[in-house]
Amino acid sequence: MSIKTGPARPRHFALIPAAGVGARMAADGPKQYLSIGGKPMLRHTLDAFLGCAAIAHTYVVVSPDDGHIDSVLPAAGVTVLRCGGATRMDSVLNALRALRGQVGDGDWVLVHDAARPGLTPALIDCLIAGVGEDAVGGLLALPVVDTVKRAGADGVATVARDGLWLAQTPQMFRYGLLSSALATAAAGGGAVTDDASAVEALGLSPKLVEGHPRNLKVTLPRDIRIAEMYLAHGA
Repeated sequence: MSIKTGPARPRHFALIPAAGVGARMAADGPKQYLSIGGKPMLRHTLDAFLGCAAIAHTYVVVSPDDGHIDSVLPAAGVTVLRCGGATRMDSVLNALRALRGQVGDGDWVLVHDAARPGLTPALIDCLIAGVGEDAVGGLLALPVVDTVKRAGADGVATVARDGLWLAQTPQMFRYGLLSSALATAAAGGGAVTDDASAVEALGLSPKLVEGHPRNLKVTLPRDIRIAEMYLAHGA
């Protein structure tokens, strides 16, 4: 008697672009290697994915001449892709092309900023559960709670905050869709600042899953202290 088996369940892969130089941080080297809470910023990010049972494997994308990554890697569970590009979009697209054949079109890719060390396995699980089997995908984000002002040549005006969200990462999309969206953006000469923007440009609407303030992006020197405060208090 033969036993019929259903299609394999989609896997979840983490992809961390880490080829940037962090110019606004005014540091001696790439900001993803700065020490926060006693270990490199990037290592906090890697550890979050390694601590999440839903993640099949983690990939980190660095520039071809990166001389720091080897000292940051854990003993196992992370693969380095030395194909980082001039922009975040270039790095992610290069990595997706390098993974062709290893990741299926229906598998999920969670792209996360290396400079968000406050990510936790619980937040990753929250995103995966929140997106579920959505036809498009989704991302962590925070609803805007402050009053928003727009400054222009005509002065300052208040912007209605209803429906406004601050995008975070991870941003989770199927491999096939994400590859197509970024390739389309690149071919059109567009400069998207996150993966969701490329997907939205196809006329699709990602789900917004509420994240947490601890998952802030470290951009300026003052952000380090804020990140350390969150890390000191655990998940």
